[in-house]
Amino acid sequence: MHTPPKEKIDMTNSARPGALPLILVGLAAGLLSGLFGIGGGTIIVPALALWLGMNQKLAAGTSVAAILPTAVVGAISYGVQGHVDWIAALCLAFGIVLGAQLGTYLLARLPLGVIQWAFMCFLLVVIVSLWLVVPQRDSEIGIGVLSVVMLVLTGFVTGVLSGVLGVGGGIIVVPVLMFFFGASDLVAKGSSLVMMIPGSISGTLGNMRRKNIDLRAALIVGIAASVCVPFSSLLATLLDPFVGNVLFSLYILFLLGQMLFRKLRSKKNGAK
Repeated sequence: MHTPPKEKIDMTNSARPGALPLILVGLAAGLLSGLFGIGGGTIIVPALALWLGMNQKLAAGTSVAAILPTAVVGAISYGVQGHVDWIAALCLAFGIVLGAQLGTYLLARLPLGVIQWAFMCFLLVVIVSLWLVVPQRDSEIGIGVLSVVMLVLTGFVTGVLSGVLGVGGGIIVVPVLMFFFGASDLVAKGSSLVMMIPGSISGTLGNMRRKNIDLRAALIVGIAASVCVPFSSLLATLLDPFVGNVLFSLYILFLLGQMLFRKLRSKKNGAK
């Protein structure tokens, strides 16, 4: 039986952004990472692919690696303030490590168009969830057998999406922890950042094996983002949770509109 060869990422057809644009992307990602407990993939992937001309799949793989230093610094920042549920974070981390491997496997095999449309649908779900979830500062996660299983499952699904879409998963996990597990917004953010550390390592190793990563870009973006995280995580404690959700959802809505416009325009030009 003939086995089709694995799809390789063609880096020769991908732009090599300069250091300054990558630093600016990292600073923006770090700001949102600390504020919302996300890895910054929703900033990094479209910035690299749409604004800086990097191949979509390469941008996703690079984003997963750039998230690692951001998550480490963010987890420390929230941990020092006492805003991490370590049991929940470990359960999520266990699931995301397994899911990230499946995600990177699918990334190397799914058609480019599927990834783009999946990412836009993903952003739409995020916009809706940010308006539905109302964070509560005094809420805690109830840990039991069922909640542990559900946390691991949540981590696994998040890991798959992380590997395919190049996001750290916080944009999924933070609303889920608040809405379904009863966590406060700060604990949800801190626990989410802890979860991303092993997830990013797992996903990065998978992408490195498949040569789907620009290490230079990932390093620049990741270091720049890490500089912002301690300050933005402190700001998160001062910012009204609902106001933060509204502002972030408006940004993602703008981003989704840009992506949809480019996709439809590309499809229209291809039909001519």
